[in-house]
Amino acid sequence: KRDLSQKSQGNAIKTYKYNPITFLPLNLFEQFKRAANFYFLVLLILQAIPEISTLSWYTTLVPLLLVLGITAVKDLVDDIARHRMDNEVNNRTCDVIKDGRFVSTKWKDIKVGDVVRLKKNTFVPADILLLSSSEPNSLCYVETAELDGETNLKFKMALEVTHRHLQEESALADFDGLVECEEPNNRLDKFTGMLSWRDSLYPLDADKILLRGCKIRNTDFCHGMVIFAGADTKIMRNSGRTRFKRTKIDSLMNYMVYTVTWGFGMALCALQIIVVLILLSAGLAIGHTYWEQQIGNSSWYLYDAQDSSPAYRGFLTFWGYIIVLNTMVPISLYVSVEVIRFGQSYFINWDLQMYYPEKDTAAKARTTTLNEQLGQIQYIFSDKTGTLTQNIMTFKKCCINGQRYGKLCKGGGGGGILIPAGGQVHTSSLSSNGKFLFYDHYLIEQIKAGKEPEIQKFFFLLAICHTVMADTSDGQLHYQAASPDEGALVTAARNFGYVFLSRTQNTITISEMGVQRTYDVLAILDFNSDRKRMSVIVRESGGHIRLYCKGADTVIYERLHPIGLVLSNLSNVFANETLRTLCLCYRDISQDEFEVWNKKFLEASLATSHRDEALDKVYEEIEKNLILLGATAIEDKLQDGVPETISRLSKADIKIWVLTGDKKETAENIGFSCELLTEDTAICYGEDTRQVKKKKKKKLKLKFPRTAEEKKKQSEKRRRAEAYKEQQQKNFVDLACECRAVICCRVTPKQKAMVVELVKKYKKAITLAIGDGANDVNMIKTAHIGVGISGQEGMQAVMSSDYSFGQFRYLQRLLLVHGRWSYIRMCKFLRYFFYKNFAFTLVHIWYSFFNGFSAQTAYEDWFITVYNVLYSSLPVLLVGLFDQDVSDKLSLRFPRLYVLGQRDLLFNYKKFFLSLLHGAVTSLIIFFIPYGAYLVSMGQDGEGPADYQSFAVTAASSLIFVVNFQIGLDTSYWTFVNAFSVFGSIALYFGLTFDFHSAGIHVLFPSVFQFTGAAPNALRQPYLWLTMILTIAICLLPVVAQRFLSMTIWPSESDKVSEIWYLGECGRCLFTGAGGGCPCTWQGWDEMGIKVPSNPSHFGIL
Repeated sequence: KRDLSQKSQGNAIKTYKYNPITFLPLNLFEQFKRAANFYFLVLLILQAIPEISTLSWYTTLVPLLLVLGITAVKDLVDDIARHRMDNEVNNRTCDVIKDGRFVSTKWKDIKVGDVVRLKKNTFVPADILLLSSSEPNSLCYVETAELDGETNLKFKMALEVTHRHLQEESALADFDGLVECEEPNNRLDKFTGMLSWRDSLYPLDADKILLRGCKIRNTDFCHGMVIFAGADTKIMRNSGRTRFKRTKIDSLMNYMVYTVTWGFGMALCALQIIVVLILLSAGLAIGHTYWEQQIGNSSWYLYDAQDSSPAYRGFLTFWGYIIVLNTMVPISLYVSVEVIRFGQSYFINWDLQMYYPEKDTAAKARTTTLNEQLGQIQYIFSDKTGTLTQNIMTFKKCCINGQRYGKLCKGGGGGGILIPAGGQVHTSSLSSNGKFLFYDHYLIEQIKAGKEPEIQKFFFLLAICHTVMADTSDGQLHYQAASPDEGALVTAARNFGYVFLSRTQNTITISEMGVQRTYDVLAILDFNSDRKRMSVIVRESGGHIRLYCKGADTVIYERLHPIGLVLSNLSNVFANETLRTLCLCYRDISQDEFEVWNKKFLEASLATSHRDEALDKVYEEIEKNLILLGATAIEDKLQDGVPETISRLSKADIKIWVLTGDKKETAENIGFSCELLTEDTAICYGEDTRQVKKKKKKKLKLKFPRTAEEKKKQSEKRRRAEAYKEQQQKNFVDLACECRAVICCRVTPKQKAMVVELVKKYKKAITLAIGDGANDVNMIKTAHIGVGISGQEGMQAVMSSDYSFGQFRYLQRLLLVHGRWSYIRMCKFLRYFFYKNFAFTLVHIWYSFFNGFSAQTAYEDWFITVYNVLYSSLPVLLVGLFDQDVSDKLSLRFPRLYVLGQRDLLFNYKKFFLSLLHGAVTSLIIFFIPYGAYLVSMGQDGEGPADYQSFAVTAASSLIFVVNFQIGLDTSYWTFVNAFSVFGSIALYFGLTFDFHSAGIHVLFPSVFQFTGAAPNALRQPYLWLTMILTIAICLLPVVAQRFLSMTIWPSESDKVSEIWYLGECGRCLFTGAGGGCPCTWQGWDEMGIKVPSNPSHFGIL
């Protein structure tokens, strides 16, 4: 019989969204929740009303169906894959005890409380309490790649009591323990529970839980009891939606779309300002009302048998123009943007110059929505360890009892011996690691002499105070450490003769200078980012109890015995050498003191709520009056290319902040090492810039307000305190942002995220956070863009990031090349897209002045239907994917080119309205030149070609030529594909137009294709071709002239750099002059870092 702490929960999972019945209605419902789709659905409904629409319903239906269909197919494919994955997972099998024996059972049939047996290389089906395993001490090794992306093995260990009594099948069948634990949650690294069994209570934590999604490794079998199943498991609780990030351009574009499109008076946009389209539609509707009053009522031949008032007709016309002018921002805009972003993401993934061969790690764009924002970064927030440095720790120096040991240090009184570079220290330990190097033989002599008990205690502490696991394979001893620091310290102790061999739940075995001893571990006081230390309490030979502790100097000094050794100056010396320092200390504990403390420790361990806080409080009681042994100094080298990357990013006007938990001296020296700080940098320390504050220590008084006046005073006090806090935050940000670089030291993971949030809040700047460990996840998620590095601390940062790669140096290419290109491409795409649609749509407005403002269209309905889908979409799409103003090498050589995105120079309200103006002028030319040409004309057959259909064909043909040639002028990087798309779009237009205007298709669909013979008749007239040529020339020649003058007289920075590429390079200077020889006569450098020649006209760039 098993007593359960919660109701049985099925283990089947469901990640799919649809089934055959719900797919169509549910998918359509989700798609129409998007504002753009819903808007076009409303337009389609309006077009179905004959009294309103002069435009055929299929002009909106065809593009809408295309967009809905593409999205639906994508969603269907994704959901089918989820169905298959769910079926595959739910039908996996494992052994479950039923009727006293293990029976193979499908995962979906497992219930909470079931006892299961898992075998090697199988996945864990649910969140399970480990009861026992085939390994000594019931260790169980698991791989957590599906949880956090890490492939290194982690170990779990069962309770000693279950390890001892629950090995046999019969004992497992009779297991009747009661588990009381926390509610299901998504915290992978936390678990709080308690096992009640055989009249005893046992604390449970995350080290005793096997999470669903883990894989059993190096363990033949293990047994466990299901705690959480199905949707309650931690991996399923983590499968919720992530925080949605939107680019600055995206927000600006949406606002512009609202400004242009959503101001129709619809309830959806009631709060939007009076916008372009409603003004145009209202103005044209008023014009129709006036025209009806003055002309329509008196023209008997226009009578339609409906005696409607002019005002009512004007109202209907208003909605008619809403439909006709909807193509200002067509639905294809959103699809095109997503295609461009998708393609740009793959370019990042395929970039071999961001591939890290040592770890077989390629760059990965984990999102497709933020690419252009990579070209607008103003602030970078970087972790130090593992991000700027390699996070491969090397034991370099130490200080024991006030004596320093290590390279270039002299032994006390005896003169140190410096081992030559490449030399190797050999100790008496048979298990020494041949890769370990230490450059001070004097310490080895001291250890061998055995005359310094403090040295013995020092290395004994390193060998016993840790959570490392030892594994012996092929006669070799291997360590598996939770952090590189611990691995380096235990390896150092091993090479100095104190070898950690193995551990159980309650013991640890060490070889001390060849003598093997086993010690009882009475308690382990865990490390966390708040405590910044860990301790272990052991019973040594002779029965006396001792606490060993290691941690950051700041927390250790606060807990030292008043008469103990203090090494504050030494830790600063190590920090100045960019070495990471840990202080080591110990204290003896009497049996009585331990028994009193251990009782409190067990009570805190069994707490079901706020266990961490209770344990921290208990830890504080025992970690006091410590005796300092010394300090370790570990080196963490910079990654390759870090100084060059930071220098280049700084030249791009990107401000770099380093956020680290190291002390000030270490952080400052790392700043100099990576060239974030230079000798010319004026350094302002935080304590120097603080305003004088009077801090008064007051006793905490809990005073509850009783009267209304007291409540008001307390509320006002809180408001003033909040306002003061906000002002202090703003002052900090204002001061820090005045600096070229900022280094924040001694910061916790939460404070890292707070710093990022402050800059976002007060500077409205685009931020990027980059890190490699779990302590950087919060910062990465807070920034506009998060970048993860696949480092030594696992994959948590990568799993939470938007982009990832193997080394910090690849950040310069991600921003200065891919980010800049993506920004330029997207801006060029949007400007041109708005231009071509204004040029297309506004022709209807000019035509309205000649048709009584009746909302009649200026083009054929089928031309309106496929204009954005076929005739003008491919060239601009290719520009958005492939265009380059300069090459990747020049983008890196001249980082100042990056400032375009930071200053929003390529897409803003000014550029938007210039596109609108350009489109309006183009539409005027496209309408009025053919109109003027048609006023007095005669075809070669003696007939006048000035009918409506011929005019529509002429205007449409002119438009296709103009917009496709315009994108040709806008293209900076020509390929065969670009040329084919431009001329292919024109050819496609004429091919489809002749088909739509053929007699055959009119016979089949007489009501849909009504322009029978219009194109063949019109386009055989040379007069109309001359008209189109004139129209095209007037539209494009001013653009060509403006571009020429701009590049000649007011060249942009990219124009200057492009000239460098055109002229080539030489060995002495950046480029050679035209017409022979290298003109190495320079006047200096301009503001962007380009050499200025003595004869600017010779180069034509200034």
